Amino acid sequence: MDITIRTEEEKDYKRIYEINKLAFQQEDESKLIEKIRKGENFIPELSLVAEIDNKIVGHILFSKIKIIGGSVFESLALAPMAVIPDFQKQGIGATLINKGMKKAKEMGFDSIIVLGHNEYYPKFGFLRASKWNIKCPFEVPDEAFMAIELTEKALGGKSGTVKYPDEFIEDI
Repeated sequence: MDITIRTEEEKDYKRIYEINKLAFQQEDESKLIEKIRKGENFIPELSLVAEIDNKIVGHILFSKIKIIGGSVFESLALAPMAVIPDFQKQGIGATLINKGMKKAKEMGFDSIIVLGHNEYYPKFGFLRASKWNIKCPFEVPDEAFMAIELTEKALGGKSGTVKYPDEFIEDI
């Protein structure tokens, strides 16, 4: 299977909405993407689509967040990531994550936070955020709140609580 990963374009918005709605069986994630696109934390280069035979079958979004402790540090949130059900478990999500992390690192970002499946994201190097004493601003299982350093020791000394933009809070 030949998977092409590229930056989303405005003409893709409707399809991205549909993909997230299908993958999550609800519209919350689709609406979240629309809100993030309108905010100051949106990074157009880090909203990626996966195509097979020129048809978009997956999407991933990374946007800016802050870790607030003794100081304020910038990081990225990986949310959401979706692949339409007929194409799941074929490596498309993995390809989106790997290409997205590579692009984020190339752009100078040094860490990513994700709230997700604790059996899926560790395959990519994500570890419990609590390892760095990084906390979620709301109650979640420790094993589901994870982080990854894109550069060595990027999260060293950056303990604190993640501050999600308002776009996220309204949907949680």
